[in-house]
Amino acid sequence: MVTQTFTLTGLHCKACVGRVTKSLTPLAESVLVSLEPMQVELTNTTASFEALQNAVAGAGKYQLVPNQVSNLPVAQSIRAQAAPEIIAAAITPLIWLTTYKPLLLIVGFIAGASLLVQIGMGGGAQNVTAMETMRYFMAGFFLVFSFFKLLDINAFADAYAGYDLLAMRWRSWGLIYPFVELALGVAYLANLNPTLTHWATIIVMGFSAIGVVKAVASKTQIQCACLGTVFKLPMTTVTIVEDVGMVLMAAVMLVVM
Repeated sequence: MVTQTFTLTGLHCKACVGRVTKSLTPLAESVLVSLEPMQVELTNTTASFEALQNAVAGAGKYQLVPNQVSNLPVAQSIRAQAAPEIIAAAITPLIWLTTYKPLLLIVGFIAGASLLVQIGMGGGAQNVTAMETMRYFMAGFFLVFSFFKLLDINAFADAYAGYDLLAMRWRSWGLIYPFVELALGVAYLANLNPTLTHWATIIVMGFSAIGVVKAVASKTQIQCACLGTVFKLPMTTVTIVEDVGMVLMAAVMLVVM
C-alpha cells in the first residue's frame, strides 16, 4: 500500500474539504483531506501529480504541494512524517498572503485614498491629520465593505448567521446589517453628527466582534462574511482585528472631540 501526502493551499472550511475529496476520489483508492494541517493523503493512486493538481484546481482555488510517498522502512517513515509539517510551516506565510490578498488590497487602497483625499483638498501633505485620516478610512471601509455585502445580500445573511449572535437568532439582522454599514460610511464621509456616528460604530462593531471572538475561540471552521460571499475568507483573528480596530478608532475619535 502506497500513501502519498500533499500539502493543500486554499482550504477554508468543511465545504472546501468536501469539494477536494470529491474531485480526487476517482483518482485514488482512498482520500483523506484535513484542515489542520491542510493536507490530503491519497492511498494507491496511479495518477500523475499533474492529473491530481488539475483535479484539485477544477474543484476551486486550491493547490497541491508535493510532500512524500510513504511505503518506507519504519525509521525512514518516522522521518517522513515530519516532512509535511516542515513544508507546511515553510509555506504558511505564502498561504496567509494568498488567502487574505483581497482584504489586504482593499484595506491598502482605502488607507491610500484617505490620505490622497486630504492632500487633494489643498495644503498638500501638511493638510493630513490623524483624525481626518481615520475618519476617511472608516468612511471608505464601511462603504466598500457594505458594497460587497450588498452584491448578494441573502448569501451574506446566511453566512453572517453562522457566527453573529443576533443574526443567528434573527436572520433579518443579516439583511439589515449591510445598510447599517452603508449609513455609517455616508455619515463618516459627510461628517454627520460625529458623536452619534462614533457611538453607533462602537455598539455595532463591538457587538459583532463578540460573535467573531466566540467563533475563533471555538475554532469553528466557517467563512468570514466581512466581504460578503465574493471572496472566500476564513474566520480567524484577522476578523477580530478588523472589528476591534474600528471600535478603537471610533473610541479615539470620540475622546478627542
